[in-house]
Amino acid sequence: MKSRRLFWSIVEKLEDLIDQGICPAGSRLPAERELAQTYNVSRPTIREAIIALEVRERVEVKTGSGVYVIAQKNPQHSVKPISAFELTQARALIEGEAAALAASTISDDEVTALKKALSDMASPALADEADQRFHHIISQATHNHAVQLSVENLWELRRSTPEIVAAYNDVCSQGIDQRIKEHTEIFNAIASKDTAAARKAMHSHFNRLINALFDASEARELEEVKRKTDKTRGLYSISHLSK
Repeated sequence: MKSRRLFWSIVEKLEDLIDQGICPAGSRLPAERELAQTYNVSRPTIREAIIALEVRERVEVKTGSGVYVIAQKNPQHSVKPISAFELTQARALIEGEAAALAASTISDDEVTALKKALSDMASPALADEADQRFHHIISQATHNHAVQLSVENLWELRRSTPEIVAAYNDVCSQGIDQRIKEHTEIFNAIASKDTAAARKAMHSHFNRLINALFDASEARELEEVKRKTDKTRGLYSISHLSK
């Protein structure tokens, strides 16, 4: 009975990854061995969970290739739009832990690559690409495929959702010095293999970012209120009557 409950808990965890879009349709699930290590269960338990997912038509097992997520034919609910605030909070949670893990697993070559990305961030022409590369290297340095996939999917939302792209463009073009300072603190913590400091530095980075998003949102709302007020004032003004 305990074994049965255990394999169903893995089914639920994997379905959550699929439903949240962390493992989107068409993507390949991590290998059986990796899943067993990630969830600290036996490989037979993972195999039972995969069989259950296949019966539920959530995945397709391709011999010699792997296990792939399939699109639901009749989804019970549509995925709600994700705001820039939700994405940033999710990135803070996941990338904060990724930074902490990377601090204990990063290799010397990855530290060198991370330092190069940080250096490139100082160039306006390379800043955005270097920023993305910096975060990608950290996720790779965890040596955990599930973490890497989670971070990459969040970045895909960052790159492909027009509303989020616009919101980030409003704030990422500001304060380049602060941007570099925050990434330097992240780099120093990871290079020093200080897990707590790495997590804190990543959280501080995203805390500043989400506050900047709120400031930009408030500025847009205030501008819209002013525009409507000016329009109404012009409509009801009696100054033209005295001319």
